[in-house]
Amino acid sequence: MQGAPRPRLSPVVGKARKAVGDLLGVGTTGGQRKAAQASGNTHARPLILVACSGGPDSLALAAVAAFLGRRGEIQVGAVIVDHQLQPQSRAVAEATAGILRGLGLDPVEISTVTSTDVGVGPEAAARNARYAALDEAAARLDARTMLLGHTLDDQAESVLLGLARGSGTRSLAGIPQRRGLYLRPFLGLRRAETLQICAAEGLQPWHDPTNEDPAFLRSRVRTRVLPFLQDELGPGIAQSLSRSARILAQDADYLDQQAAAEYHRLAEILSTDSAASREVRISEAELRALPAALRQRVLALAVVGLDGEQPSFERLLAAEALLARRGSAGPVELAGSVSVYRQPRGRSVPQERSGYGKLVFRRTA
Repeated sequence: MQGAPRPRLSPVVGKARKAVGDLLGVGTTGGQRKAAQASGNTHARPLILVACSGGPDSLALAAVAAFLGRRGEIQVGAVIVDHQLQPQSRAVAEATAGILRGLGLDPVEISTVTSTDVGVGPEAAARNARYAALDEAAARLDARTMLLGHTLDDQAESVLLGLARGSGTRSLAGIPQRRGLYLRPFLGLRRAETLQICAAEGLQPWHDPTNEDPAFLRSRVRTRVLPFLQDELGPGIAQSLSRSARILAQDADYLDQQAAAEYHRLAEILSTDSAASREVRISEAELRALPAALRQRVLALAVVGLDGEQPSFERLLAAEALLARRGSAGPVELAGSVSVYRQPRGRSVPQERSGYGKLVFRRTA
């Protein structure tokens, strides 16, 4: 007697499972699962954490990851970050934790944070607090990977925000699929597809009201700008923006690799008389010989190499102008207590006179 037919797998659920499995490198072979079962060591399975807010994107991701966890190759847990920005935030976090435990995720933790960053907007402050909490949880739980639920729509919004800021290649490349322990397997899925996954899995996601709040720039891009562009330019605008991000990410990766090689070739890293002061010197002639795209990246690497902050485009241009050897020799002040100047002929150079013909980057803090 034949049993009841198995329910047909929703195509969008199958698509999502493949996206997550491919990025994690699981689901195609049972090797890891068989090895763990044979040894009786279930702890041999790597721990994968899902950052879950309870919204459609991250809840759909948690459901897909839970399925892969049930196959035995990975252990899947979750971290819920409660930003305390809404009166019901704790109740939402606890309800989400219950859903995730029902899916079989373990461990499931709630991390309560307060956004206190000074000098940045509320969105950036919340993001900084969220990633700090996720970093801490991953380190404490010894997790190999943290999955984030960003979608193709998020990618399109990020590209538009980068354009509005007048950003460069790296910013226009949008959200990376991989960065450190963070993976984003849903960048090829639309936000509407995550809603379909939740419906197929019988899940009721929470809808964050701030996503519709015009007080937030990203919310305005989501609810006003992208719909307008879709009406005027066609329904494929989000996919086109995402495709542009992928192309620009490849270009940015290549330029960053070339710039890093040039920086390591050219940079002279020195200590000074003061333990709190450090210098990087780079030949002006060598810098002038570089294409602008590489030269500006090398200048930025010198600043970051001294633990300064990534310079703005305007500050990079000001530093680059020193190479023309017209007018002031500097210093040009850059973010993070780093300054840069060119060494004019006849002025003594700290420790030695080899600084002439070089840009000198110095941090004193």
